[in-house]
Amino acid sequence: MKTSNINSTSKHQLHLKKSRLIEQIAHLKRTKKAVILAHYYQDPEIQEIADFVGDSLELSKKASKTDADIIVFAGVYFMAETAKILNPDKTVLIPDADASCSLAESCPPEVFEAFVKEHPNHKVVTYINCNAEIKTMSDLVCTSSNAEKVLEAIPEEYPIIFGPDKNLGNYLAKKTGRNLVLWNGSCLVHEAFELDKIINLFKEHPDARLVAHPESPSHILDLATYIGSTSGMLHYVQESETKKFIVATEVGILHKMQQQVPDKILIPAPVTENNTCACSECAYMKLITLEKIFFCLLNETPEVTLDKDIAKKALVPIEKMMNL
Repeated sequence: MKTSNINSTSKHQLHLKKSRLIEQIAHLKRTKKAVILAHYYQDPEIQEIADFVGDSLELSKKASKTDADIIVFAGVYFMAETAKILNPDKTVLIPDADASCSLAESCPPEVFEAFVKEHPNHKVVTYINCNAEIKTMSDLVCTSSNAEKVLEAIPEEYPIIFGPDKNLGNYLAKKTGRNLVLWNGSCLVHEAFELDKIINLFKEHPDARLVAHPESPSHILDLATYIGSTSGMLHYVQESETKKFIVATEVGILHKMQQQVPDKILIPAPVTENNTCACSECAYMKLITLEKIFFCLLNETPEVTLDKDIAKKALVPIEKMMNL
């Protein structure tokens, strides 16, 4: 048999396997009254089977309102943890318990607690990309969608600690004029963009505009026409008359974005390291697969569990954010 025929057969078998998995997942969702929430950074095939796809704020809202008995969170662990905080009596599952977050990992609770104690009388605002213990130390939680609004809700006389993302914090300090004490954390995905390569892209595509997530370093944000959350970028690209965009965030967003603007050219911002797509991928997000979602639903594990006291304390700053 020729190599091309072998490849064709393998692709056909893979397609059949995926189709079967999708059917089985749909069946399990119906019989177990389950819902799948997926982040924009998930692989396209996972976004397609999800009941809802969104950014951190949208997923938090959806998790707080769902009437499903089981929530399967196709994202990273802190997102599933937030869903559990908002739904303490529901079963919350994550297809791979190792799907962590480099930003959340950059903020160990015991070290952050000492940092907070070094700055008494400060209001503590934390980006939702942190674990539940960090949220218990917070006065307010925010997402990239509503961070500016959250800071504006704090009276000017209060100094503010912001963590764990220093890049988002720097961006907010410039935008709001507030003097923020920043925790030194960052997201490896958004730190990876290569300035020289982006400048070269502009030379190749002078009609392109850069849209960037505020977790990116300031030298990247300085080049951006638009800075915003994943949802914000989607909306901006959809509404803009520009036909070509360089997109500086995790490459998974391009799936939904291209669906919304099929007539526009979308170019993933290049990164420092050489990898398969020369774009920025979150290795943790990519741990989630269709097969893992199937077994997760079938066996109802791994389940996200939280200490009740931690969950109760973490809920307070999240609810404050939701009420804003």
